Amino acid sequence: MNERTVLQSMAQRHVLSLGPQATVYEAACLMTRAACGSVLVLDAAGSMVGIVTERDLMTRVLAKAVDPQTTRLSAIMTPEPQTVPPETRVCDAVLIMIERGFRHLPVVAASGRILGVFSVRDALPREIGNAVSMAEFNDQINDALG
Repeated sequence: MNERTVLQSMAQRHVLSLGPQATVYEAACLMTRAACGSVLVLDAAGSMVGIVTERDLMTRVLAKAVDPQTTRLSAIMTPEPQTVPPETRVCDAVLIMIERGFRHLPVVAASGRILGVFSVRDALPREIGNAVSMAEFNDQINDALG
């Protein structure tokens, strides 16, 4: 059986985005209305400059008692997030997320067009298991090379 790609597996292809001057409150409201765990931050030209996730809201806003009504996304976003092309296999995308410690991965075409955001929730248990096995193998190799 052929492995699914991130493009094939994305449950939601609508891209949620705001500008860097939008407030954290606006982002939280947008994410809540759309039942989505992330929002991309795009500049005036439509280029991605960052991503804000639910985890960012917890660790960079709530835990630091930052005012969501006045704080701009540019202050709390993850700048220049890792992206993958649409033909990336799901297990490879999950492996990237495991190794780098995040749960959302923007999918960008070679033309630069943003196609959506792949979430770890879009992966099937088998695909997650494959990625975990690959991550464990990579750890063993790295330990052996020491």
